[in-house]
Amino acid sequence: MPLIDLRSDTVTQPTAAMREAMMAAELGDDVYAEDPTVNRLEAWLAQELGFEAALFVPTGTMSNLLGLMAHCERGDEYIVGQQAHTYKYEGGGAAVLGSIQPQPIEGEVDGSLDLAKVEAAIKQDDFHFARTRLLALENTMQGKVLPLDYLSAARELTRRHGLSLHLDGARLYNAAVKLQVPAREITQHFDSVSVCLSKGLGAPVGSVLCGSAALIAKARRLRKMVGGGMRQAGVLAAAGLYALQHQVERLAEDHAKAAHLGEALLRLGYDVEPVQTNMVYVQLGARAERIKAFMAERGIVVSAAPRLRLITHLDVGSEGVERVIEAFAAFRDH
Repeated sequence: MPLIDLRSDTVTQPTAAMREAMMAAELGDDVYAEDPTVNRLEAWLAQELGFEAALFVPTGTMSNLLGLMAHCERGDEYIVGQQAHTYKYEGGGAAVLGSIQPQPIEGEVDGSLDLAKVEAAIKQDDFHFARTRLLALENTMQGKVLPLDYLSAARELTRRHGLSLHLDGARLYNAAVKLQVPAREITQHFDSVSVCLSKGLGAPVGSVLCGSAALIAKARRLRKMVGGGMRQAGVLAAAGLYALQHQVERLAEDHAKAAHLGEALLRLGYDVEPVQTNMVYVQLGARAERIKAFMAERGIVVSAAPRLRLITHLDVGSEGVERVIEAFAAFRDH
């Protein structure tokens, strides 16, 4: 039986058509801005999302780091969620490499940050304090989609206080597909957006930072500083461009598979959080380690976490979801 990997949507393999696009990519030296495929990807996504410019980088972590460092100087501060990727899962890069102080705020159950708490965390203009310069949001946040009216309110708040607004849009297109709106309806509220190509979109490598021409020029210099300059990167950019042009609408299939999986696990008696996109969260408690081994024996890869995250993606078909449901039923009766 084929292996079913539910740990993340980063485990996807390029499709045959994507590999063909990579093989046929026109190449140049991107450090000299001479790779036509990279240039095409950057121009296409900037226009798609309503920004002046964009920058192709190897990873989402680098894309977010460059965004934060382009917005903030040493000694500045950004407000961010306690569970946000930019704060918790990126090795402390903003603090270590950018000398930017994070001001974390506990997130709400819907994935948002309470804007009253955000406003209260903004520092006064006083030399005792770090200078608050930026609010960073994430969409989707653990599979949850931030409503458009919330984004509008966040934009109004940051403008009122002279802050910039950055979006970790690693799964931006999952949010757009769920809301049934063009991605630009989400990104219009932000000064910069990081878009990951190697998650649900299915490209093997790469993220893109979008923003103003001035911000991207600064980010390009920073990319070189942190070792992110690539040469004939068009072979990777071609995969990302293919993903954006051909594999966005199919994200709805991942959402449907996740919804079906969540509903089935609920019927089996598991404690399942409401499912919005391609993530299913199951509260397992002390059973986490046992279920990892149990699933591995059945060709299913999951993480060992008390709050277990199961992610559907293009390499998990409907038959695979049914296998997973059967395995959870067997584990319940084990």
